[in-house]
Amino acid sequence: MPEVLAATPVSAESTRPLRIAIFGFGTVGSSVARILTESQPRQLQLTHVFNRNVARKKAEWVPESVTWSEDAEAVLASDADVIVELAGGLDPAGAWVRKALEAGKSVVTANKKLIAFHGVELERLAAAKGGHLKYGAAVAGGIPVIPGIEQGLAGDSIERVEGILNGTCNFILSKMEEGAEYADVLKDAQAKGFAEADPTEDVGGFDARAKLSILMRLALRVEVDPEQIVPSAITEVSAIDFAYARELGCTIRQIARADKANGILAASVGPTLVGLRSPLAWSRGTENMVVLSGKYGGDVVFSGHGAGGHPTAVAVVSDLLSLAAGSRRVQLPTEKAQIGGELETAHYIRFLVNDRPGIVAEITAGLAREQINIRAIAQKGGYPANGLPFVVTVEPCKPSTLKRALEGIRCLNCMIAPPLDLQILE
Repeated sequence: MPEVLAATPVSAESTRPLRIAIFGFGTVGSSVARILTESQPRQLQLTHVFNRNVARKKAEWVPESVTWSEDAEAVLASDADVIVELAGGLDPAGAWVRKALEAGKSVVTANKKLIAFHGVELERLAAAKGGHLKYGAAVAGGIPVIPGIEQGLAGDSIERVEGILNGTCNFILSKMEEGAEYADVLKDAQAKGFAEADPTEDVGGFDARAKLSILMRLALRVEVDPEQIVPSAITEVSAIDFAYARELGCTIRQIARADKANGILAASVGPTLVGLRSPLAWSRGTENMVVLSGKYGGDVVFSGHGAGGHPTAVAVVSDLLSLAAGSRRVQLPTEKAQIGGELETAHYIRFLVNDRPGIVAEITAGLAREQINIRAIAQKGGYPANGLPFVVTVEPCKPSTLKRALEGIRCLNCMIAPPLDLQILE
């Protein structure tokens, strides 16, 4: 194994630029290289690019002085001061980050999964070895949510976080709002590069869950295992749900939410009805939005392009410039926590039934057994009796209580499909 060279400590007094090695020359990595090459910040110098099968990635516009390599160990052992990890995932990216930090180098990453599951451990390692770990691009791409929390809102006591954290889902749902069907929009998103060939991480809510857990640690100051948050997928939402949502003065977005009140922590991720007057309803395409509610400062909204190579690269380069200026992350006190509460909200329930007399009475009885109050019942015309969709909205209740009620209701012989349950954000 090559000898690991000690990196020069990051310092505001450094007389030479920081040497930068990029791991992963994909959409974001190439955008970071483009910004460094075109802007030529005097504090930063791109020296290495690592990628598997690197020959196919070489770009003529990258300076000839840059070393292209497919040997991760060699780049980690080089004189690079900062490793920019943009490969994503837990492995082998996690091993590269650990080796870099062990060597006293600093790391800048956009890897939300790695930070969600191992961020605390990696920050401690960085501190012990004299390096720094920055991840401003891990949540909401180019929107400065993380530095905004760490610096601009450090003096407040944040009580609630809610937002749109996944650009792929926002693209799909905002197109469905215009009348498109899920399957068609997903194909379009994949063709545009917004969605992976296997979109499960995005549409299943796992990507947003990882980002929410990071925001919970920074804003609510609690360390939670992301797997405590059980996400709901957007895959069962259809055009009829947007039609009913409009009648309720709402639209549908994938919302990530966390709340800490009286020592009780609650969190959720899933498709949600949002009032048309809410800022969250205005976010379209691949935009992200985060709303933070503070005890003293009230609501603060961050909004902008949360996905894409250039916006995310802006956050990465901003972290690099911060390191070059000698800036360190603000260390906010956190504590380990368990999600033990539930977000009590109103709910939208869409049923698809083979129509017959008495269905509404049976559904009402099933809800009443769990002491859930009905708010309204809506039924649009023009659908056949053997495939009739209609909607029941209920007053705020615990999701677990509604789940028990729906487990009984879904067994009725008139049900064609399981009921679709969406929270209503009020």
